[in-house]
Amino acid sequence: MIISQAWAQSGGGGSGDFLVQLFPLILIFVVFYFLLIRPQQAKVRAQREMLAGVKRGDRVVTGGGIIGLVTKVISDNEVQVELAEGVRVRIIKQTITDIVARGESVRGAKDSEEDDKPLLPPPAPAAERKSLLGSLFGGGQKK
Repeated sequence: MIISQAWAQSGGGGSGDFLVQLFPLILIFVVFYFLLIRPQQAKVRAQREMLAGVKRGDRVVTGGGIIGLVTKVISDNEVQVELAEGVRVRIIKQTITDIVARGESVRGAKDSEEDDKPLLPPPAPAAERKSLLGSLFGGGQKK
């Protein structure tokens, strides 16, 4: 006879095959949890704690890359930031990406007094400008 007989084997351990097939999926989930999910949760927690600690006098960087000085904490979600002398904007705290420098805590001052105090150093006096024609013809020289 050319055709041999095929003997059917019993499928005694069907549940064992299922666990063997499920093991790689469980292993992948565990690896993703420890390499991606947990570090991301820690990063979000650190960002939340940093935003909760923002106070007047801190130099911050916004999501758009703007560096400014916190002049007033308006609410839990908003702060007032001074970008340049006399230029103050209100921003949402969640847009702050980093605190560059921590400021000194001001205690005992009222909000109205805080707004009047300048936090930025006064600008340096501008250098004397010389015009091109004055420098060519000696008109800008003092004797």
